[in-house]
Amino acid sequence: MDERPIGVFDSGLGGLTTVKSLASLMPRERIIYLGDTGRVPYGSRSRDTIIKYARQDADFLAGFDIKAMVIACNTVCSTAYNYLDKTYDFPVYEVVVPPAKKAAALTKNRKIGVIGTAATIRSGAYESALKKTVPDIYVLSRPCPLFVPLVENGRTADNDTAALIIAEDYLSTLRYAGIDVLIMGCTHYPLLRGVISKVMGQGVTLVDSGAETAKLVADDITVRGIEAPDGGDGAVKYFVTDSIDEFAALASLFMEADVFGKVEQVTLE
Repeated sequence: MDERPIGVFDSGLGGLTTVKSLASLMPRERIIYLGDTGRVPYGSRSRDTIIKYARQDADFLAGFDIKAMVIACNTVCSTAYNYLDKTYDFPVYEVVVPPAKKAAALTKNRKIGVIGTAATIRSGAYESALKKTVPDIYVLSRPCPLFVPLVENGRTADNDTAALIIAEDYLSTLRYAGIDVLIMGCTHYPLLRGVISKVMGQGVTLVDSGAETAKLVADDITVRGIEAPDGGDGAVKYFVTDSIDEFAALASLFMEADVFGKVEQVTLE
């Protein structure tokens, strides 16, 4: 048993999709979430900048004596995971391999689509993970750079005109290619699930990278024997690098709980 918290970070509020899944699977665990909202999005940044930001995010969480860390940012996972994994003496989890394995198990026609930030798609991380599982699988990837700003601005309703137009532009190629599974390769994207599903149609199964990773984390923490003891309060503490009120309002809607009073603004530089 281990009462120490689990640290989770992302470039903005997208990582809350992972936090929500973790809290559901492990209700006793304390979680510390860092959203680098002042520098979102990471996906358009250079590799060196992404690594710099990731180091600052991870060092901030490590200062809370956490027992494990989840990188709830596909961009960071595809760029800086190996560095972070070697830096700390606690387990560090990434959000690429778990959804890739899930997608490979779900596909019937061996045609899988991947959407993510420009940096994630450019890295080829998902293609590599998928082909290690099923060597002859067909993978079609598409960057969707405007999805993160849509989420960060609360434009996530499945009848939002702007979101639907942008999604149609990004996803039509994947739909016409006949994929039957689509990996949402950014933890922001599940917040656009309704929009994405409407554009892709009922024949395409969506895979949530954060949710699949949460399942892995829950299982691994139990195997390691470092789960929280009975009676753990399961509190979540939020840190952001920009506006508290804007984040708290959107986070409260998504988490289906009032997070006002639980958010603190910090400086990472």
